[in-house]
Amino acid sequence: MLSRLSLRAWVMPLTVLLLTGAALLYAAKADGYVPFVLAMVALTAIVGVGLNVLVGLTGQISIGHVGFYAIGAYIVAILTLKGVSFWIALPLAGLISGAIGLLLSLPALRVSGPYLAMVTIAFAFIVQHLSIEWRGLTGGSNGLMGLPSPTLGGVMFTEREIALLAISIAGVATFLFHRLANSAWGKAMVAVRDAEVAARSIGLNPVSVKAAGFMLSAVFAGLAGGIFASLLAFVSPDSFPFSQSILFLFACIVGGAGWVLGPVVGAVITVVLPELLSSLAEYRLLFFGALLLVVLWLAPEGILGTLARLVRRIDPRTAQAGGFDVAAFLTSGNDRAPLEVRDIGISFGGIKAASEVSFSAAQGRVTSVIGPNGAGKTTVLNMIGGFYKPGTGSIRLGGEELAGAPAWKVARAGIGRTYQTTKLFETMSVIDNVLIAMRRGRLGSMLSASATASDEAAAEALIAFVGYRGALAATAGDLPHVDRRLVEIARALAMRPRVLLLDEPAAGLMASDKEELSLLLRRIADVGIAVILVEHDMRLVMGISDHIVVLDAGKPIAAGTPNDIRHDAKVLAAYLGAAGMQARPRAAPWAGSQDAVLTALDLSAGYGAAPVLQKISFQVKPGEMVALIGANGAGKSTMMRSVAGLLRPVEGDVILDDIRIEAMAAHRIAARGLALVPEGRQVFPEMTVWDNLELGANTRDNVDYASEIEALLQRFPRLRDRIDSRAGLLSGGEQQMLAIARGMMAKPRILLLDEPSLGLAPAMIQELFDVLADLRDEGITILLVDQMAVLALAVADRGYVIDSGKIVREDSAANLASDPEVEAAYLGHVEAAQ
Repeated sequence: MLSRLSLRAWVMPLTVLLLTGAALLYAAKADGYVPFVLAMVALTAIVGVGLNVLVGLTGQISIGHVGFYAIGAYIVAILTLKGVSFWIALPLAGLISGAIGLLLSLPALRVSGPYLAMVTIAFAFIVQHLSIEWRGLTGGSNGLMGLPSPTLGGVMFTEREIALLAISIAGVATFLFHRLANSAWGKAMVAVRDAEVAARSIGLNPVSVKAAGFMLSAVFAGLAGGIFASLLAFVSPDSFPFSQSILFLFACIVGGAGWVLGPVVGAVITVVLPELLSSLAEYRLLFFGALLLVVLWLAPEGILGTLARLVRRIDPRTAQAGGFDVAAFLTSGNDRAPLEVRDIGISFGGIKAASEVSFSAAQGRVTSVIGPNGAGKTTVLNMIGGFYKPGTGSIRLGGEELAGAPAWKVARAGIGRTYQTTKLFETMSVIDNVLIAMRRGRLGSMLSASATASDEAAAEALIAFVGYRGALAATAGDLPHVDRRLVEIARALAMRPRVLLLDEPAAGLMASDKEELSLLLRRIADVGIAVILVEHDMRLVMGISDHIVVLDAGKPIAAGTPNDIRHDAKVLAAYLGAAGMQARPRAAPWAGSQDAVLTALDLSAGYGAAPVLQKISFQVKPGEMVALIGANGAGKSTMMRSVAGLLRPVEGDVILDDIRIEAMAAHRIAARGLALVPEGRQVFPEMTVWDNLELGANTRDNVDYASEIEALLQRFPRLRDRIDSRAGLLSGGEQQMLAIARGMMAKPRILLLDEPSLGLAPAMIQELFDVLADLRDEGITILLVDQMAVLALAVADRGYVIDSGKIVREDSAANLASDPEVEAAYLGHVEAAQ
């Protein structure tokens, strides 16, 4: 095995050496125009290697690298004309270009996507105009002519010798890229590209990593520019057209961004192909462009990326613990100090998301933070993890104050993290995800290997410890949901954290997977790590927690053992509905048509391998209000999205007015009369209240907007004074009313309301349920999902209780309101808390 691994490690360096040697031999024997073409291929490959660092590793796009190319050329031209040796001027060209690239990266990398591209375009234009206007140094539009040819050992360099030099440097640059890509720095660049938030949580500083990539990219471009100046013996602004930047980027992408030989393949195509088409005269660039489009269409991952995907084989080897002492590894250097959170709070736009939150998380114990939707649980984790800066309070671990520290510093201090939606480094293998975390942000040399044999043994043992049974070499982005969860936990443990933050790790898992997860979390705590758990599955929480903190509207309302929390009146009120609020029931029992408007039969749906909904069935009749209640994470919103066409069901039927709609697109379902008011309101923030209301009627023809909007304003008087205001400036309650009014503008056959009370103040919730009672009394058909179960059942006619993706109870709303099973669905069964 060792010999095979050693041979594999030498395959790419030997390939680079052989290709470089072959190119040197060909250039040494070539004559005429060929050496010049070979030199241009090599120079394009050098710039391409630099762009491969930027695009292929860090994921940043630069369309202005011709600026660094020009800087390198002018530095060599100016210095050699002043008598400085070419062999001194060339490295200076690379170093100065790299320094300028580093300075440019600091403001440029604060933006991303098209904005970064625009910054680099502006940089290229600045360099071009400076070369024109700075006549005393650059010669202006006329440029600099008569550059002395480089000499070495008394040999004057002609085109052939410069081609040999360019090919040699291209070979060295390609080899250096190979070493960089396999170093901890290269893995860190890929990690930042794949999931910047997760990269921070393993101790990486994304700004430093991306700035290093930008600097290296500029160094290579500057070196290539310096050789280009000597090749032409002349430089001018016209030597560096903006189109050259596009060709450099094409060389990187067409060959295969991220692949060691990608820039070489791309350089051959972008330089040699136009020469081969020279017989087409003025049409050659047209054909060249068309061929590039075809290549990008057929091979969007580049030529090498596409070929690799076709022949890729994954090493099936799985993780073996091999006698490695995981417990000793995880607790090495742990001082057993608890995490002390004292009175932390934060506000967003004047709204207090959390306030006066205090608790202590001891080593070896599971501390759970629970609460209804919008309670501030994830916000608290984000403050502890360094992603939010608390406005008040203190977070201390082992005497170190962490409140306000950036996430990467918090991670290095000993706090690991997982996320609601897994954030793995998608293009990296399973074992590489764990290995990069073991560095704890300390990356070492850019040319050293990313991991030692002992590191790999530790990573394997951690992967086996969490229960992952798949291939170590599997790409993380291809893993099923449960394996993604396990690998993310293994990656967090690789940091050897003193505190482990887990944000809804059981979300989307099947019952058997949840049982294994609960055992794993208990094992992690028993090793001696402080586990802080945010989770909606109350059976899991009550079964493994040593201490529970309950939040509601951002404030702690209770703390204690699972049994204490299970019977706490404040907790029950937070989950089922505040005791001080009341909803108006229907004056007389509903007695309408029994022909259902909406029916779901054996509906299954989900987001990964494990379905969230498992063969649920329900129906809503005309003029009826039906409540669907259950704990957070039970599948309520998934059901609403499936019915509305936003999530394609795995199986089952959805019938709207005797028409099957489960296969229809969401906009066609809306046109048939189903209006969804989604969780979080999702109004169009940059449009006015009036425009939002108008858009609600887009599925109808010949609408009298003015009269219908006037009727809605009478129902929602708060909106009248804000009719010309941007919707994003409304309060949460006003946005919820606007979302409901927008849904009603469609004159729907049925109105679906998903968590309308989420995040609203008690007074606004009371006002909202008064409006819902009015809509019900007017005969509007409503399917209601709301965390305020007591209020929802008070206004509803019938109800369904959903638990772990299954309908477990169906009855009249009045009977469900007094049913102990409803309470159990929110806080778990009594036996789970024992």
